[in-house]
Amino acid sequence: MSAQPATSAEQQRPGDTGPGSPDGLKAGLKNRHLSMIAIGGVIGAGLFVGSSAGIAKAGPGILISYALVGLMVVMVMRMLGEMAAANPTSGSFSAYADRALGRWAGFSIGWLYWFFWVVVLAVEATAGAVILEGWVPAVPQWAWALIVMIVLTATNLVSVASYGEFEFWFAGIKVVAIAAFIVIGGLAVFGILPGSDNPGNGLAHLTDHSGFLPNGPGAILSGVLLVVFSFMGSEIVTLAAGESEDPQRAVTKATNSVIWRIAVFYLGSIFVVVTLLPWDSKAIADKGSYVAALESIGIPHAGQVMNVIVLTAVLSCLNSGLYTASRMAFSLGQRSDAPAAFARTNSRGVPQTAILGSVVFGFIAVWFNYQWPDTVFDFLLNSSGAVALFVWLVICFTQLRMRGIILRENPEKLVVRMWLFPYLTWATIAMISFVLVYMLTDKDGREQVILSALVAALVVAFALVRDKLSPQRQQVDGAESRAKESVAP
Repeated sequence: MSAQPATSAEQQRPGDTGPGSPDGLKAGLKNRHLSMIAIGGVIGAGLFVGSSAGIAKAGPGILISYALVGLMVVMVMRMLGEMAAANPTSGSFSAYADRALGRWAGFSIGWLYWFFWVVVLAVEATAGAVILEGWVPAVPQWAWALIVMIVLTATNLVSVASYGEFEFWFAGIKVVAIAAFIVIGGLAVFGILPGSDNPGNGLAHLTDHSGFLPNGPGAILSGVLLVVFSFMGSEIVTLAAGESEDPQRAVTKATNSVIWRIAVFYLGSIFVVVTLLPWDSKAIADKGSYVAALESIGIPHAGQVMNVIVLTAVLSCLNSGLYTASRMAFSLGQRSDAPAAFARTNSRGVPQTAILGSVVFGFIAVWFNYQWPDTVFDFLLNSSGAVALFVWLVICFTQLRMRGIILRENPEKLVVRMWLFPYLTWATIAMISFVLVYMLTDKDGREQVILSALVAALVVAFALVRDKLSPQRQQVDGAESRAKESVAP
């Protein structure tokens, strides 16, 4: 294996990744890969298995909850798209925060994001193992989790193109499944699906069981807390863009299409569920929203059909989670914020050490899940639970600063612009902050926010102390400050 050493301190700054860069990554992702990653990135297993809790909490009003969170994600993706189109990099928002807010910010949010995804690896591996054990009970659940992790680790180790190809088909299955569900379910809603068992009540179920908001307007916010984390992953395409054939085009296309992706896949599918069945249907609570909806139409073996789709979503999330965690570790290594070995690539342009380092922690988290699910793993889960919102906040504050830097240094690269800057950026910051504060009023949400904030505070404190005690980093930052002053108007 031939390894390429990490670049020098000056080369490691954000902006040096992408095709033809000295970082060692290769542009192995095709445009079709990036397109499907962008489309499938917002469709997680949480949409299929978690939506029933939201419907029970808010009734048909859960549509407003999804719309509010979707709006928030659209704003965040627009800001991230502005920065990523101007400067595609494997570190994405962590690298931009490093540049705009300071080394402590890039270090902190990068490691928190990495931590979030290695915990997700354990969650998804376990979820996939539960389904597979149901099909082949002779193989124990822990063995299935191990098999799934090993297979997808091998996929990521082969090449970035291998990851892209797997994700292309995983995401493709999810997209086709939801599109078919919306079309078939929509026909059944209005009673025009041949052979349907559903009575075809049209839009009556939106209001016929205690109204559109049966539990009051406050339930909309409770619904927001339940659905917000099912949107995590939409930002993956901006990390992957650095290894694509045409990063700027890929990011621009993904950013511009996020509105219809959320509208169709989230709002569209949930709309079909709450119009096919009353929101308080026992079937939704017992079997899950999508299985209940399919059974109401008369689809045979609806439970097994949904298990196949959920397993695909789980494998997709695992595949992308490992890719995302390893690329963030790679970027941190490039910026001397992680071991230098993480910044090395092999002859195929794969950051092998970063992948193996990430999967090792993923395996450890899986082990914790089986050994101490209600203590150690529960702590890991809750302490990473609010990281998604922290990441979105950092993206907002970073974009406020990066707009000026891009205009000053490379104004021609500002091909994607945040709407109504800076007003919508500040409005998004207010929305995310409100969700975080509101989580403190919810028992489960309170634990997630407090533990996640505690972990974040420890990481930030470590980053600040580390910067103060590192003369070499101070010299690099001082040289950059002088360089910025020399080009300032």
